[in-house]
Amino acid sequence: MSDPHARNVAVAFGALFASSATLVCCVLPAVFVAVGAGAALAGLVSAVPQLIWLSEHKAAVFVTAALLLLVSGALLWRGRQLPCPADARLARACTRLRKVSGGMYGFAVAAFLVGVVFAFLLPAIGR
Repeated sequence: MSDPHARNVAVAFGALFASSATLVCCVLPAVFVAVGAGAALAGLVSAVPQLIWLSEHKAAVFVTAALLLLVSGALLWRGRQLPCPADARLARACTRLRKVSGGMYGFAVAAFLVGVVFAFLLPAIGR
């Protein structure tokens, strides 16, 4: 992947994937239980037992996601100054890729923060 703009999209997808793991490990079970769908959660855990591993290792999941988000943010910040091609069609594509990358990164950060609230802040408040 030699195009730095395409690499930024790939990095943003990686950050989105990592932050979605935080949602699956911690937010999804909490929401299921909060809305009274504990049986659905039990069925989901029996169908996908890896969710238990994610929940047991949530600190590692969150640290990994945070590191990927930091790296992704740094690459996107650095890539914002890269020149776009002179061709008008390619310049529009370049601008669109920057917007898509920024939007995906923002969504990934928001998902990560929701995960932090459900995994660490709400349990601390409930004690």
